[in-house]
Amino acid sequence: MHAFVYHGPGQGSWESVEDPKIEQPTDALVRVDSTTVCVGDLHALQGKVPDVRPGTILGHEAVGEIMEVGSEVHNVVSGDEVVLSSISSCGHCMSCHDGMYGQCTQGGGWLLGHEVNGTQAEFVRVPFADHSTQKLPYAMDRDTAVLFSEVLPAAFELGVRNGKVRPGAVVVVVGAGPVGLSALVIAGIYSPARIISVDLSPARLAAATRVGADEAELPGRLIADLSDSPGADVVIEAAGSPESFVLCTRVVRSGGHIANIGMHGAPVTLHLEELWQKNITISTGQVNTSSTAWLLDVLTPEHMAALSRIITDKCDLGDIRAVYETASTAVQSGALRTVMRPAAHRKATT
Repeated sequence: MHAFVYHGPGQGSWESVEDPKIEQPTDALVRVDSTTVCVGDLHALQGKVPDVRPGTILGHEAVGEIMEVGSEVHNVVSGDEVVLSSISSCGHCMSCHDGMYGQCTQGGGWLLGHEVNGTQAEFVRVPFADHSTQKLPYAMDRDTAVLFSEVLPAAFELGVRNGKVRPGAVVVVVGAGPVGLSALVIAGIYSPARIISVDLSPARLAAATRVGADEAELPGRLIADLSDSPGADVVIEAAGSPESFVLCTRVVRSGGHIANIGMHGAPVTLHLEELWQKNITISTGQVNTSSTAWLLDVLTPEHMAALSRIITDKCDLGDIRAVYETASTAVQSGALRTVMRPAAHRKATT
């Protein structure tokens, strides 16, 4: 098969490699039908994830078809179409029972494209397949379904749920990338009074309007608007910069919630001298993907139609190097998420 292989910081190539095989009885082999590149993959290729060894196939998000299962896999069978969770769960340890798959103590966590070969390939071995794959509804678009691997669980678990979005709340989402836009859509399920998207990119603000934001604004206008009111009940940080986090602390109301999703690669100042008396709650976390099955049940065709707008391009998996280049300039270009299909699989389904 062919796959995108990491060879050191900034070095990756689309090349021929050996097909994966069942290694553990809890494994499944999956034919990849759709995959993508996210910020975590970009950081891995840049050498910012030291645990990723040269020779590793990158990628941790995909949709595909089960081709073979190990002797201890019981929830999926050959022929099932599934979404692969970016976080693997053993399904048995205390952390997994608590829904904290990212803290699995029996060998799970972030495995694909990190500790084992990932999804930017024609086929992939999936550890702990019973608890790390979810069957897809028959009518769901397979390209949009890739968002269930990580983007949608992250938006819900770390943003909407941790932020305690509720009916009548004023919700501000700082950052209109794929996760921020997904948080806008999912927050709408809880009937907030107002959902405001904030970003520095006009293209991404336009995207926020298309997926259902009540308002899409530059940061300065947001501050001026909320200064005449108590502030936002929930502020979801989905940009991952020091400036965006400080903005969140300036617009949250007393007693409100700041739910941090963004991956912060630089130190962030926490102004407790200003915040200590506001009684705010700040939450952080790693996505667990324990909510994926619930999201597959709850999100309606209307929600999925809005979320499909996050997919801004589609191409063959062999063009993956160009997709990494697009991802590295996405903030400037307004690109959101590119879905890739192996050429042979794409031709077979068109």
